[in-house]
Amino acid sequence: MNLIDKIKLNNTNIAVNRKAHYEYEILEKYEAGIVLKGSEVKSIRENKVNIKESYIRVRNKEVFIIGMNISEYSHLGYSNHNPNREKKLLLNRKEINKIKVLTDEKGKTIVPLKLYFKKGKIKIQFAVAKGRKLWDKRDYKKNQDIEKEIKRSLKRR
Repeated sequence: MNLIDKIKLNNTNIAVNRKAHYEYEILEKYEAGIVLKGSEVKSIRENKVNIKESYIRVRNKEVFIIGMNISEYSHLGYSNHNPNREKKLLLNRKEINKIKVLTDEKGKTIVPLKLYFKKGKIKIQFAVAKGRKLWDKRDYKKNQDIEKEIKRSLKRR
């Protein structure tokens, strides 16, 4: 593997939850490592992971991601992993306490945003977020369209 391939491997998004920005108002972002098994890492390297239906919970001063589907590794026989098991996230105690305080407020939740490589390790970016109402979603979409139009008009100049 040459240097260019290593750089690409370290800076690539594996899975992105695009609907999260539309469905939720992002309040605060965090980055965490994930406790994974070997066959899960191999499946993730093959991009066989889905975080769209997943969510994050704080339990007993530990943070878990639930519903992240990592398909079974195709080249492994009988000792494959459970695709839908809960995975523990690695965070500092201060961060866990802060997240717990933020999510105890009514209407706030934790949503995964993206899964990516950083220095050869698999990391997840998630956010404490507040759900949007239907009219909020319309306003968000309208603002996005306006920003795109402004960028297009500036490019034409």
